[in-house]
Amino acid sequence: MAQGEKKRRGWEGVTYRAYLRRPSCFKVVDGSPVSGGGGGGGGGEGERRIPTPPHLVVMVNGIVGSAADWKFAAKKFVKKYPEDVIVHCSECNSATLTLDGVDMMGERLAEEVISVVSKRPWLQKISFVAHSLGGLIARYTIALLYEKGISKESSEDNGELNTNISQTQSVNQNLKGNIAGLEPMNFITFATPHLGTRSHKQIPLLGGINTLEKMAFRLSWIARKSGKHLFLKDGKDGKPPLLLQMVTDFGDLRFMSALQSFKRHVAYSNVCGDFVVGRKTSSIRRQNELPKRQNFIKDGKYPHIVYVEKPKPATNQPDDFSDAMIYQRL
Repeated sequence: MAQGEKKRRGWEGVTYRAYLRRPSCFKVVDGSPVSGGGGGGGGGEGERRIPTPPHLVVMVNGIVGSAADWKFAAKKFVKKYPEDVIVHCSECNSATLTLDGVDMMGERLAEEVISVVSKRPWLQKISFVAHSLGGLIARYTIALLYEKGISKESSEDNGELNTNISQTQSVNQNLKGNIAGLEPMNFITFATPHLGTRSHKQIPLLGGINTLEKMAFRLSWIARKSGKHLFLKDGKDGKPPLLLQMVTDFGDLRFMSALQSFKRHVAYSNVCGDFVVGRKTSSIRRQNELPKRQNFIKDGKYPHIVYVEKPKPATNQPDDFSDAMIYQRL
């Protein structure tokens, strides 16, 4: 009880580095998922050699969530692909820290990924799997890590890591298109409000009732800076809201270039049962582009998948951040 009280008091007035835990990853040893894997060095005589999978999968929780949200899926993942992947469930943005805004959380996650990568020099590939707000955090993170080289330690046994974003190596031709110096493979989001939650029936719980949507807009401050970002209320000094900046390469951050560097992109959207994130925002579709229920099919292998849409060729249209084009005023 005393320990829990101390932890709660620690949330306030403490810098990020004070509560960043040592990153933990999941591996499979003798068929059982365990925490804290990743060592590739030889052990004592008679010890079983721990495999060193080359592919890092970073899993990111949503608002008011934690690393525990992905624990079950992570264990299943590494149990099926023990020689291929290390799964890291992000720990740096949990509980009330998820109200600090997409940009601040993206910076935390970038530092956490750098820490994980630098201690595992054998890593070659990287993927992100994110839920809800975690998808936006991951999109901001990859922009920070795009074409960034990471100095890697030969061992992860001792001390705290002194590496941060500003200390990354200079970009060179070999790093071009990489994320944290690794080859980007998959970027997958589940029920992520890519377009935000401002109006357009993006919060199904409100039933599309205009009065309720206006109320939600005005009360978005409850979710602090994250609420401002989700409701597109953060635009200032002539700049568009952050979520609109993230649909292109904006300023020094190459959001879209980083996203395009991944070989595979998947956005899962809930057809029903999701009362917080609407189908349009999670699937990045207009109302008239959503699939009709009569076109749904049941996949024999994945019964919860009812519709699959293949990617379409991108069109080179000029960026337009006008209010009329992006969102209606409330």
